[in-house]
Amino acid sequence: MRRILVAGVTGSGKSTLARAVSRRLEIPYHEMDELYFGGPAWAPNPQFATRTREIASSPTWIFDSFGYPEVRDLLWELADTVVWLDYPRRVVMPRVLRRSLRRTVLRERVFNGNREKLADWFTPDHPARTSWTQHAARGAEIEARAGDARFAPLRTLHFTTPKETERWLRTLEGL
Repeated sequence: MRRILVAGVTGSGKSTLARAVSRRLEIPYHEMDELYFGGPAWAPNPQFATRTREIASSPTWIFDSFGYPEVRDLLWELADTVVWLDYPRRVVMPRVLRRSLRRTVLRERVFNGNREKLADWFTPDHPARTSWTQHAARGAEIEARAGDARFAPLRTLHFTTPKETERWLRTLEGL
């Protein structure tokens, strides 16, 4: 495992797991949303695709994302491992709701100084809404990509519960 994608629906714990794997394997971790949101008001970074390609050309990396459309195929073609967090809605939704509530109430800065605001909760692209509406479709697309010959010989680690993920993570300790 040298080039790793941690994939799943919003709120599944991709960033948390990617950071933990990065520490254990001493592989650089890159937060996809931080690369994508480059400026205030959630403005996309005009250098996003170029910067992602630069990182992806390096020998080792971990991204916490299924991949934005501009770079999705590139990342899937170059990855050697996909860690798929395929948790049910009953696991994901409390996580994403707690995270967004905490960020909103505490006015936490995320992704280049941006903040989640109360008004954001009513937009179609709020993380809680996308987690709910994209849950089934995201799982189906990850499953299709994991079995697609274009991305062979990609190794897919498919976890359906946080306990499975924790057990696997413990196997990386001391590597």
